[in-house]
Amino acid sequence: MKKVAFLIKDQEEDWEGLRSTLGLAVENNSVYLFVLDHEVEMTEPYRENLDWVLDMEGELFSNVPANVEKHGFQPITYEELGEKLKEMDFIVPF
Repeated sequence: MKKVAFLIKDQEEDWEGLRSTLGLAVENNSVYLFVLDHEVEMTEPYRENLDWVLDMEGELFSNVPANVEKHGFQPITYEELGEKLKEMDFIVPF
């Protein structure tokens, strides 16, 4: 099982990044989704996909308080992100 981090900095990439995260979770990888510097637009399909990632034991992180408070992401700073990325086998930027 590989550890894969998905880094999403552009809001336009939220959907594709989440779908890629879910795809690798289905393939039995440990997935970590990091949404940085923007609040996600929480649509019903986006929420469903986030829930599937969580059901497959994926983890969600964000440095944006609104994502933590409203959408269930775990808080993370850039320093903590740097440490977390050292644990990963693959890093996929969006």
